Amino acid sequence: MTAELVLSLKNDPAEIARLAPMVAEFCAHHTLAESTAAQLTLVLDEAITNIISYAYDDAGEHEIAVRISIASGTLTVELVDDGRPFDPVRVAPPDLTAPLAERAIGGLGIHLMRRLTDDIRYRREGARNHLVLAKRIS
Repeated sequence: MTAELVLSLKNDPAEIARLAPMVAEFCAHHTLAESTAAQLTLVLDEAITNIISYAYDDAGEHEIAVRISIASGTLTVELVDDGRPFDPVRVAPPDLTAPLAERAIGGLGIHLMRRLTDDIRYRREGARNHLVLAKRIS
């Protein structure tokens, strides 16, 4: 049986605050560990902030579709947006060994998403980005 939360956000940073309590309620309802809920919230915050901040070439309103599901011991998040194509899977990992003054700005959000999930996939279908993040849960 699949448990699922589906919602639509606008490309407005205020929407991220609206998302957090829904994620917490979904996780609590499905008895996920608080640490899993916190990690999921952080991953969603990073991914959606990146979409809002960088995906759009205009100031118009856009929809970001969010689908969170649990099936067969896996928590899966799919984010769909109509922004410019961007594959975070292809982003090189940051050099965390370099001195702070020499490190490139940015890229830590994607690094964090990689650390907190077990699988990240990206595909472009038509004019839409599909980012799928999965985490095994017990």
